[in-house]
Amino acid sequence: MAKMTLEDLRKMRDEKRKILDRRDVSDKNFVVIVGMGTCGIAAGAKKIFNAFFDEIGKHKELGHVTVKQTGCMGFCNVEPTVDIKVAGMADTIYGKVDVEVVKRIVSDHIIQKKVVSDHVIDKPSIVKG
Repeated sequence: MAKMTLEDLRKMRDEKRKILDRRDVSDKNFVVIVGMGTCGIAAGAKKIFNAFFDEIGKHKELGHVTVKQTGCMGFCNVEPTVDIKVAGMADTIYGKVDVEVVKRIVSDHIIQKKVVSDHVIDKPSIVKG
């Protein structure tokens, strides 16, 4: 195994800090929650979780978005599932999320505040302020 340089260690530290910052909820008003119960993981939720990190990371203006995980959301038949919580919009749960849907959720729901209707599985009628 090759020895790591100080620069390698700094790079690794900076990458891990970015990941930790993306998962921190303080001072953030957008929350993406990926269902990571057994059924979600089996359906590819880890890939979806990573896709949100990658896609949000492409947009510097999305520093206010948190990506978290949770256990089973109870929608096992439409895994992977993602819950989006945005200030001023109703909480929305998406099902059958793949990498292309992740891109649409980021561009449409998070950036433009438009729901990606064809993947909504649960959308309450109450908008939280």
